[in-house]
Amino acid sequence: MTTREVANQLVAYCRNNEEHKAYEELYSPEITSVEMSEPMKEVKGFDGLQKKGQWWKENFEVHGNKVSDPVVADGHFAVTFWMDTTHKPSGHRSQMNEIGVYQVKNGKIWREQFFYDTEE
Repeated sequence: MTTREVANQLVAYCRNNEEHKAYEELYSPEITSVEMSEPMKEVKGFDGLQKKGQWWKENFEVHGNKVSDPVVADGHFAVTFWMDTTHKPSGHRSQMNEIGVYQVKNGKIWREQFFYDTEE
């Protein structure tokens, strides 16, 4: 797949709450995922993604989300995500924007990094 095809498919899966299909079809087994802060600052491989996803489900309830169209440049693309969530342990509800930047090699996402404000 081309970078544009990977980007468009990822956006489609995210818009339909089918991220599991993206992990199965679009991600490289050597994936590195980078966040702005702990506890999941950097994870590697499918095991790391699974642990990160489990942590997210345990800690956040998602009330709504929006996903932008991708911006593609050579082997990279970026997507803006908007989320309305409640932090389960504290009960604090908030909205946030983040930018996901993805790098594609050999038709698979092998690096993703997310940028967002870490302070309120």
